[in-house]
Amino acid sequence: MILDGKVVAAARKQELRKLLEEFPKQLHLAVILVGNHPASRSYVSSKEKACHEVGIDSQVISLDENITTEELKEVIRSLNADEKVDGILVQLPLPNHINEQEILQAIDPSKDVDCFHPYNVGRLFLGQPIIQPCTPKGVMEMLSYYNISPAGKHAVVIGRSNIVGKPMAALLLQANATVTICHSRTPNLSEEVKRADIVIAAVGRPKMIGREMIKDGAVVIDVGINRIEDPSNPKGYTIVGDVDFESVSQIASAITPVPGGVGLMTVAELLWNTYTLARCRV
Repeated sequence: MILDGKVVAAARKQELRKLLEEFPKQLHLAVILVGNHPASRSYVSSKEKACHEVGIDSQVISLDENITTEELKEVIRSLNADEKVDGILVQLPLPNHINEQEILQAIDPSKDVDCFHPYNVGRLFLGQPIIQPCTPKGVMEMLSYYNISPAGKHAVVIGRSNIVGKPMAALLLQANATVTICHSRTPNLSEEVKRADIVIAAVGRPKMIGREMIKDGAVVIDVGINRIEDPSNPKGYTIVGDVDFESVSQIASAITPVPGGVGLMTVAELLWNTYTLARCRV
């Protein structure tokens, strides 16, 4: 079974669109883009489009890549104080000279749509979340849509980032899965993954997870988005995941494609987080 992010994201956006028609205020999402990195600009553009689809006002604040940490924090403070702004997102990665943690902690937790602020992260790991990080939440919504319950299953998360790996493990635990987190220093990685009923690949290495690592009938969720050179493609590159889709799809019971999978869910859940935060503030 192909877990189609396009179908699930469309359903999630349609549900949200109906709620927003009756919401007492116009929602407003502010996105900060530092520099002109092509991938970041593409991501921001997709978020703008999604906001428009459901009726959320979006504002993109484009800043010079040489901006200082303190100058960027001042931009964030002004958005924190702006009553019309319901959510603030700083597009990552930031230039190396900017202190990323300082920036993420400068965002008002009540406007932190990415769920990166320590306050929101703490609530998430205590099992008392106001919102959840967009990508892990998108994965859980996709599993729910296709009636795949993590309860009682052994889930292996490959990757330990603060953005995906760690919160993904927390959400799976809260859904009563038994969770193993693997990473670059995990010995016998193949053996660990082979035991999984549910595999979440979020390591950032193209086609790292092959058929030999997957148990027959496992559910495979590919979070990876990797650009590889492809002279035959007019763009000069092709997008692939962390999973070798062609081989793994032959033995998995369910699998997400790349593109067309989790990435679309991430954007949809960003819209939902904006709504959730706005609802808390009304």
